[in-house]
Amino acid sequence: MRIAVDGMGGDYAPKAVVEGAILAATEYGFEVIIVGDKARIENELSKAGSVPSGVTVHHASEVIGMDEPGATSARNKKDSSICVATDLVKEGKADAVVSAGNTAAFVSAAIMSLRRLEGVERPGIAVLLPSMKGPIVMIDCGATINPEPSHLMGFGLMGDVYVRHILGKENPSIGLLNIGEESTKGPDFLKETHLLLESSKLNFQGNAEGRDIFAGKFDVVVCDGYTGNVVLKVAESIATTIGSFIKDELKRDPLRILGGLLTASAFMAVKKQMDYAEHGGAPLLGVNGICIISHGRSSSKAIKNAIRVAGAFVEHQVNQHILESVKKT
Repeated sequence: MRIAVDGMGGDYAPKAVVEGAILAATEYGFEVIIVGDKARIENELSKAGSVPSGVTVHHASEVIGMDEPGATSARNKKDSSICVATDLVKEGKADAVVSAGNTAAFVSAAIMSLRRLEGVERPGIAVLLPSMKGPIVMIDCGATINPEPSHLMGFGLMGDVYVRHILGKENPSIGLLNIGEESTKGPDFLKETHLLLESSKLNFQGNAEGRDIFAGKFDVVVCDGYTGNVVLKVAESIATTIGSFIKDELKRDPLRILGGLLTASAFMAVKKQMDYAEHGGAPLLGVNGICIISHGRSSSKAIKNAIRVAGAFVEHQVNQHILESVKKT
């Protein structure tokens, strides 16, 4: 298994990326190709001491910053770490690519270099979220901002494949994110999408309201990229805020501190479920290659887990299953 990693992507690159690559190569036995400024990456490798033989460096002379326009940067900076790492998949030199860099640039690079899978109209970012009934998938979370109903139908198909082949759940339930349960609710494009999903072979269970996401009412929640990205960032903020509230309240009273110590394992278990570093990254589904998008604040642990996720998508041949699913519609 050969995984290319954008060595310059993320707030803590290249240090966190190098450390994550070493952890992944050691733990999973993958070959990891770190793409980016060779001198800087090798400097980080020299600090690590023992480096697995499977970790190599592929030079890229340019970097796309987090604040740069995605599509324009991907077109103009062909030798950026994001573009070069993605091209390694296109050239068959890597089985998957991981980046914690500029998401818009990564999506653009993937579409331009790898193209879309046959029959897929638009790609979607599929994010794994915790719920009261176990992990669920929300798609799209930022790749396609203004989708047509047929694009959302495609997200449902790809989300279904994700849950079946990665989470191992048969006949996953599909929900369409909307402002009410009734099929008549929401803008016209959602009403049209509702009809498409309802007439499909998917296990469509109707509209999903915001409260249904973390309740686990649906295995797959379908939405447009704009809404999905807002939901994702609000959820991250709420998780962080609640954690801070709990810490502050525990510090107010010695008895609460004691209670906190007694329930520490429960708090840690909850934190683990909500920690993006545990999930590693989100696949960009619908492109002709495995692309895993990591959080911009990814630590070495998050990078390691993103590489693990990339390996799982390669191993389970998710793209092949998407192609088969599309052909059946």
